[in-house]
Amino acid sequence: MANYNGYVNLLASQGSIDLGSSQPFPIPGQSNDEPGVKERRKWTTKEDVILIGAWLNTSKDPIVSNEQKAGAFWRRIVEYYNASPLLVGTIPRELGQCKQRWARINDVVCKFAGCYDMALRGQRSGQNDNDVMKSALDIFHSDQNQKFNLEHAWRELR
Repeated sequence: MANYNGYVNLLASQGSIDLGSSQPFPIPGQSNDEPGVKERRKWTTKEDVILIGAWLNTSKDPIVSNEQKAGAFWRRIVEYYNASPLLVGTIPRELGQCKQRWARINDVVCKFAGCYDMALRGQRSGQNDNDVMKSALDIFHSDQNQKFNLEHAWRELR
């Protein structure tokens, strides 16, 4: 590297790049494997239950309750979630991931709750809780064209 009167020749200090190469140009600080793309992780039942608990505990906190701004509210949920001893050894979830998962859980569970209420109102003599649940699942499938796969979340929030 040439040094002229205290200045470093930056052009000479850079590695050469082959402009005819089909390889992408290297960007400092990024790996060559799909830069900026993170692996998508599925949420487990255990993670859903921990997220729901974090949301419930944070929203029912009598000291701050609903007086907290949305950003602070979700930061507290994520801190509570990631601090769970049941998640030791797992990669922590980010705020956006938790918020997006909660939105999905809330949307689908609310729809199912409506189906369950409808099934409950239509409950006939001799039908038990299992019959009502089966009816609610049938109503949900008919209305939403998909199976209800968040029963664990519904039971936790119920």
